[in-house]
Amino acid sequence: QVQLVESGGGLVQAGGSLRLSCAASGRTFSSYAMGWFRQAPGKEREFVATITWSVGSTYYADSVKGRFTISRGVAKNTVYLQMNSLKPEDTASYYCAAQERYRGSYKYTGVYDYWGQGTQVTVSS
Repeated sequence: QVQLVESGGGLVQAGGSLRLSCAASGRTFSSYAMGWFRQAPGKEREFVATITWSVGSTYYADSVKGRFTISRGVAKNTVYLQMNSLKPEDTASYYCAAQERYRGSYKYTGVYDYWGQGTQVTVSS
């Protein structure tokens, strides 16, 4: 069994920064890509960013491009999300996800195999 554990969420003022971390544990697996999604109350879970493990290619939602940066850790299956210039509309629960093999997309929840429990990010105005 694979577990993904997120950390680093919290309360921050608009314009501030947070860094989220995600680490995998449990059964050994090789991820093709790891990413971040977020879900605000009453809304669907939406894609934020993803990074492919072997090449390090990155993909971002338009809403976070230029403000958020996804990166791989030194440890296998560890990923970070640096969030700068945060806005109140970034408030959501942020979820880490891992995809063992490419299934034609990075943006849809259905193509990811494993999920974390989420970490709350709240941006005050």
